[in-house]
Amino acid sequence: MSFLRVFPRPCLRRACATQFSRAYAAAAASKTGASTPAEGEKTLSLSSCPPNTVLAGLNYLKGQPPVLALPDEEYPPWLWDLLKPRTAEDDGPGGKAEKRRLRKENRQKLKDRNFMKTQ
Repeated sequence: MSFLRVFPRPCLRRACATQFSRAYAAAAASKTGASTPAEGEKTLSLSSCPPNTVLAGLNYLKGQPPVLALPDEEYPPWLWDLLKPRTAEDDGPGGKAEKRRLRKENRQKLKDRNFMKTQ
């Protein structure tokens, strides 16, 4: 998942779109080389924007320098856990997990009922 889903602004997606552009596959590795990664290969990044990418649309104050993406190490570790689904331990009947499940079911029933009224 991308951290950009937190920001619904399309300008952010455009700012980081260069990373997602498609290209031709690299040439096949030779059989004589070892299985170690090549010098040019990048490591897996947690963020979707490379460092020093200008994040358009975040700087809304006039006369300020542009907002740049930082390296992954400079962000706090809790940031990468925000998009993970929340899990609640099952603490029996009447517990938090059951209340959350019932609330979700009731919300979905209301949405379905309201949708059927419009048809």
